[in-house]
Amino acid sequence: MLDSWVVAVLKFMASLFVIVIGVVALVVLVMYFIDRFQTQHTIRRNYPVIGRFRYLFEHIGEFFRQYFFAMDREEMPFNRAQRAWVYRAAKNEKNTVAFGSTRNLDRRGAMIFMNCPFPVLEKDRAETQRKTIGPYCKHPYQPKSFFNISGMSYGALSRPAIRALSHGAQKAGVWLNTGEGGISPFHLESGCDIVYQLGTAKYGARNDDGSLNVDMLKEKTSHEQVKMIELKLAQGAKPGKGGMLPGGKVTEEIAEIRGIPVNQPSLSPNRHVDVKNTPELLDMVEKIRTASGLPVGIKIVMGSENWLHELFTEIRQRGIESAPDFITIDGGDGGTGAAPQSLMDDVGLPLKEALPRLVDVRDQYDLQDRIRIMASGKLITPAEVAWALCAGADFINNARGFMFSLGCIQALKCNTNECPTGITTHDRGLQKGLVVSDKSERVAHYAKHMIGEVETIAHSCGVTEPRQLRRSHVRVVLSNELSIALDEMFPYKDVLPEYSSD
Repeated sequence: MLDSWVVAVLKFMASLFVIVIGVVALVVLVMYFIDRFQTQHTIRRNYPVIGRFRYLFEHIGEFFRQYFFAMDREEMPFNRAQRAWVYRAAKNEKNTVAFGSTRNLDRRGAMIFMNCPFPVLEKDRAETQRKTIGPYCKHPYQPKSFFNISGMSYGALSRPAIRALSHGAQKAGVWLNTGEGGISPFHLESGCDIVYQLGTAKYGARNDDGSLNVDMLKEKTSHEQVKMIELKLAQGAKPGKGGMLPGGKVTEEIAEIRGIPVNQPSLSPNRHVDVKNTPELLDMVEKIRTASGLPVGIKIVMGSENWLHELFTEIRQRGIESAPDFITIDGGDGGTGAAPQSLMDDVGLPLKEALPRLVDVRDQYDLQDRIRIMASGKLITPAEVAWALCAGADFINNARGFMFSLGCIQALKCNTNECPTGITTHDRGLQKGLVVSDKSERVAHYAKHMIGEVETIAHSCGVTEPRQLRRSHVRVVLSNELSIALDEMFPYKDVLPEYSSD
């Protein structure tokens, strides 16, 4: 009886196998004829069926390169060594390495800090000097930290990601920039300091025509947590292009926060519709500052230096109280969830050149104590942050480093709503992997380790705290594999005679 049952099962499995093979053969045959006679794809026409695998290999190639083939320092936009430092810092693990550096110190652009023969002892280290932002407004702001979280919108990022960033910012004592998507309850829920970014669409404080709604602005900035407002003119990854949020990410909740239709792409204009020149920009800054009582700054990507002279000349003619309270400079190497490749690759000055140029022009007009400068764009390791301080930045904003601290694996799926780590997707199933209580701790650890290791670099250079770092403290490797001091590459400029107090 048992033998006949086994024989019956084997016969059934054999029949099923024949059927499956037959179906597979039929499918392959159909695909063969489709590929052979279609006219759009040369590879598929010349290599029917087999040619289809190139799309699969192209798709999975980036993941295989990341884990199996790429060397520690090879990948773009962030290599494995950079990501590994962030991951270790976020997990509060020791960030020491053995045997020797894998970094190519002869590579053009490499930064080398100038250690002092008598570094600062632990007992002599000083608290980082605080800097006031917005001395002429009703509510000036004196941030605790020089390293903070850059703009990331609710919409571009998921709810648990924003919540984790919010709680992590509160634990670390850093501010959280809302990004251009407006202030959500999830930005506010931890009690952390908030920078409200007003992008070109002015989400959360807009009229139907995209102009500023002052009453809505007052309501949004009535929260005690909101400490500053950033008027975004441009973003490093897409200067000349507004924000882009696919319709699939515009949920009812996000649409309500932004004041836009549900399930329709959220496309910001490429500039503020009510600001078309420099005088109107300063008028807008003053309008927002008066309505909110808060420090107001602008976010730019540097193109022509001539515009900076125009801006600072106009400020000097009006009086320094008319100036933006800060300028955030985003490098052309900045990132985003979605942007045209032509803008991401080819437009906007990289931060390594833009930052010192901005600092120098500001200082020529003797505005260094009036306008704070914040550097943003690809500064995810202590050396890069320390370099920015050397170059003259007052504060450093970072987004992608904090995304890595949330668990980002650089899957490059930010614009697809298919992020495997739950950070940039509204798929509830994928979001389940991002546990807020765990990731908020990692966000805080990353910020604290960053600040601690920048302090370590500063002490090695012989200064008691990071804001004492100067351009003479770092050298940059040139194409001939020799280095030059940053203060020789970008010499400090004197104040223009007409603005000198001497």
